[in-house]
Amino acid sequence: MPQPKSFTVWLKTHTDQDNAIGDLARDISRDPDWPSRKSLPGQRTYLEERGAIPTAIETLERAWTQYEQYKAAQHE
Repeated sequence: MPQPKSFTVWLKTHTDQDNAIGDLARDISRDPDWPSRKSLPGQRTYLEERGAIPTAIETLERAWTQYEQYKAAQHE
């Protein structure tokens, strides 16, 4: 069974979406300092430290939930 993509790799596959998750994906794709190896708490802290608006934090959390669903589907 193939290994699921990391959150950052998975998120970057959404850059073509015209919604908040697509916006986040484009933003992190352009951010050389994005903490791709950190988990949700580390990535949330990263955004908060950079003054991200609450909607961006909520989008990260929603994207993480979708990512968890993707990972669960990979193990079925």
